[in-house]
Amino acid sequence: MKVISHQLDVAKAAERLKKVVTRTPLTYNENLSRKYRCKVFLKREDLQVVRSYKLRGAYNMMSTLPQEQLEKGVVCASAGNHAQGFAYSCRQLNVKGVVFMPIITPNQKVSQTKMFGENFIEVKLTGDTFDDCAVAAKKYTEENGMTFIPPFDDLRIIEGQATVALEILEDLSHIDFLFAPVGGGGLVAGVGSYFKTFSPQTKIIGLEPQGAPSMYEALKAGHPVTLDNIERFVDGASVKRVGDITFGFCKEVLDDMHLVPEGKVCSTILKLYNEDAIVVEPAGALAIAALDDYADAIRDKNIVCIVSGSNNDIDRMQEIKERSLQYEGLKHYFLIRFAQRPGALKEFVNHVLGPNDDITRFEYMQKHNKETGPALVGIELLSKVDYEVLVRNMNKYNINYTELNKNDNVFGYLV
Repeated sequence: MKVISHQLDVAKAAERLKKVVTRTPLTYNENLSRKYRCKVFLKREDLQVVRSYKLRGAYNMMSTLPQEQLEKGVVCASAGNHAQGFAYSCRQLNVKGVVFMPIITPNQKVSQTKMFGENFIEVKLTGDTFDDCAVAAKKYTEENGMTFIPPFDDLRIIEGQATVALEILEDLSHIDFLFAPVGGGGLVAGVGSYFKTFSPQTKIIGLEPQGAPSMYEALKAGHPVTLDNIERFVDGASVKRVGDITFGFCKEVLDDMHLVPEGKVCSTILKLYNEDAIVVEPAGALAIAALDDYADAIRDKNIVCIVSGSNNDIDRMQEIKERSLQYEGLKHYFLIRFAQRPGALKEFVNHVLGPNDDITRFEYMQKHNKETGPALVGIELLSKVDYEVLVRNMNKYNINYTELNKNDNVFGYLV
């Protein structure tokens, strides 16, 4: 294997970052270790000063720019962690920065970015998508003679993210598997290249959300590809196209590239909160969410999972719970056309529903002529096995129903 880590000076990056970045702990997790019969350690970048690793790359790149270039100002495009790391770096370096964010960016993320950057940054809300926002940011950069700070596709960004690996290997010498989230590829490019140089026996596993498999498809194609559509729920690891530079690293350092269902990510977020009091964002849960699929391979091994960030808006928790229940087979939605006779609904409740089934949503759909149409019914189960009983009862009592969970288009429209 030709490793390209010689292009990175991680030790120098670590020295530059020492006074700015929190050296995050590598913690042994007893619950996960017991569950998978191995030793699981979590690299807690969720405890970073800006609550994600992104500060490392942004500050490393900006701090290496010539002073005259810095004085002209810097620009970034981001609706999340990169914006916050960028903003904090601007404040630390006394540099003027402009952050471009999509118009749809939640107020919480805009406020967080302004908090970290204080009066050193200006936020411009532009475009309905990140791609529109990025185009506007690059145009603004050129027109004003400023410097663009990319989220992942630059050697100095990758070098900064690689300092995560340096800290891990200083704290734990023998590691069999390293699990890391992949968005544009900057983190796993840096961390993977450092490990292949200083811990070549470690297997590097990259994780992407199932709905945004940009690195997975790039590795299959042999080059970066642009995905037509992506599911943006795991926003910290959902990009349409990975970087050209990061792809060059990843094709050499990744031992496996694995996709994780968004519902599994949600279940992992809830378990980490309930069992370990750890608050993570969806991308931060990816590495841990993948462990079930590697349970046999990691038994009796030393495992490190990078918890990449914790910038999770509390307003998303209801959606996270909903997605988790659906993934676990505990929440189902139906369109039910009740017979137009007295007692039809009562019969459904008394005879079709099981003793532990709960109706969590009931809504009659109106037809265009204002007549009452079918009912949208959401049912939550106590156990996954209760689903078969529910369906069997609906068939037994001749209930006219359509399962919405199995029809993505209709489900997305109605639910």
